[in-house]
Amino acid sequence: MAADLPVLAELFRHETLGAPENAVGFVLWRVVHRYVREVDRALGPVGLTHLQFTALALAAWMARSGEPVTQVALARLGDIHPMQVSQVLKALETKGMAARPRSEADARARHVEVTEAGVAALRQAMPLVIAVQAKLFGAAGKPGGDLLAVLRRIEETGLGRD
Repeated sequence: MAADLPVLAELFRHETLGAPENAVGFVLWRVVHRYVREVDRALGPVGLTHLQFTALALAAWMARSGEPVTQVALARLGDIHPMQVSQVLKALETKGMAARPRSEADARARHVEVTEAGVAALRQAMPLVIAVQAKLFGAAGKPGGDLLAVLRRIEETGLGRD
């Protein structure tokens, strides 16, 4: 049985912030999803999704030190569920953009290697993703920008970490 309209009106008059657009979590959720949709659209010609790009770019970022990159470390850095990282890396492997050899030190672990095709894809993808970021967030989203500074401060407080 559906709730009475007066009950719903009362709920939103006293138990909420008044409207969804007054809730930072709701607005942030919508902004993130719009950003992901825009990046997915921009990356279509490169053959990547937002999540594939993120995993590939993080793997390349981590690999620049010369140390082996593991799926676990990649999942941790990106705050991506390990099973999702595994699935994304399988897709990237199928596309020839990444390789996942087994670790010699730990047979259960896999290393993540960005292939030459992966680097080529990143060279195409990065300017596209940066353009989406600039379009949606402007100067506030650039390094040193107000939006980025606020988001980094929130991230650094450990909000929501277990």
